[in-house]
Amino acid sequence: QVQLVESGGGLVQPGGSLRLSCAASGNIFRIYAMGWYRQAPGKQRELVAAMFNDGSTNYAEAMKGRFTISTDNAKNTMYLQMNSLKPEDTAVYFCNTAPAKVDYWGQGTQDTVSS
Repeated sequence: QVQLVESGGGLVQPGGSLRLSCAASGNIFRIYAMGWYRQAPGKQRELVAAMFNDGSTNYAEAMKGRFTISTDNAKNTMYLQMNSLKPEDTAVYFCNTAPAKVDYWGQGTQDTVSS
């Protein structure tokens, strides 16, 4: 059973940066396309960034130029570098395959962007 554990969230001021980490219990990054998702209060969970097996990436429009997804296969870890954060980026962030597998959802990590 694959386990994904997110970390790195916190409180940051608008314009600040955070780097999220997703530690996988196995080397699934070579097998599946992976994604970062987020869920803001009262909203549906949405895909914000994805990385495919050929190394290509895709971002939701609002994240382009601000967020960067990457993986370290040797560490079985995926990252999301988030820069120029805005209050509307406040959400719980999750990692999962893309498309997501129901059994792989973790607890997520809370990011709050506020002054």
